[in-house]
Amino acid sequence: MSLAQEQAFEPLIVAFCCNWCSYAGGDLAGTSRMTYPANVRVIRVPCSSRVSPNLILRAFQRGADGVLVAGCHPGDCHYVTGNYYARRRFSAMRRFLEYLGIEQERFEVHWISASEGSKFAAVMGEVTEKIRALGPNRKLRDAR
Repeated sequence: MSLAQEQAFEPLIVAFCCNWCSYAGGDLAGTSRMTYPANVRVIRVPCSSRVSPNLILRAFQRGADGVLVAGCHPGDCHYVTGNYYARRRFSAMRRFLEYLGIEQERFEVHWISASEGSKFAAVMGEVTEKIRALGPNRKLRDAR
C-alpha cells in the first residue's frame, strides 16, 4: 500500500449497541450535539447477548476494519443476565479471532449506560483512532 493510500485510509467500524443502554447513550450523545466519527455504523440489537459470534465474523467478512459491541453495565441489564452471557461469549471470541489471524484490538466490548452520552462519543472516537492506527483489515474479507 502506498503512502497516499495509507493517509487516505478511513476505517469502517461496526458497532452493535444494546437498545436499552448503549443505543440510548448514543442517542443522548446525538441530542447533546456531541460528535463522534462518521465512519462508525451503529446496529441496534435488543441486548448485547443477542450478538452472535457469527454476526461479528460476518461484519469482518463484509469489510469491517473493527467491530465494537456495546451493552449495559453488568448488573444493569434489562434482561437481567444478558450481558453476563455476552461477556463470557466475547472472551472466547477474542481467542477465536486471534486463531483466525485477526488482531484482538479490532474487536472491543464496552459497557455504556443510557446516561453516558459523553462516554459513548469518547469510546467511538478512541476505537476509530485505534483501528486507524492498525490500518485496513485484510483477513476474512470477501470469504463468503
